Amino acid sequence: MAEAKKAAPKRKTTAKTAAKTTAKRKPVARKAANTATKARKTAAKKTASLQGRVTEASRNAFLASLGFYGMAFDQVQGQIKTVESELAARRKKADKLYADMVKRGQKVEKQAKTAIDDIDLPKLEVAALDRAKLEAQLEKARARFAELKGSVGFKAAA
Repeated sequence: MAEAKKAAPKRKTTAKTAAKTTAKRKPVARKAANTATKARKTAAKKTASLQGRVTEASRNAFLASLGFYGMAFDQVQGQIKTVESELAARRKKADKLYADMVKRGQKVEKQAKTAIDDIDLPKLEVAALDRAKLEAQLEKARARFAELKGSVGFKAAA
């Protein structure tokens, strides 16, 4: 019996078994290589994707600042146009008011000259100063100036 339990002889590796063993190992090696390649590609995509996102974000920030500048510029231009139009309107009003004031001044001057001519100052003689005549002329002048002041619309004497 001792001989019956003889050890089994070692089998020789045949081409079939060698191909099976190698074939089994080869896909595993290929899978590892494919996985590493995929990992590198994914990392490259992530890096490229991250770089693309960073580039896009920085460009968008730049464009936003340009847009802000453009909007501010447009707003200031609109305000300047508004101020210019208001200034032109006020200048027209000022010119009209000035012309009206000149016309009114001419009327007042004419009335004042008429009032002064009515006083008869040249008729007064210096040598024969009569206090009564002088008082009468003064009252006449005051009355005429009061009348003139009322027609002009002044409330206080100048």
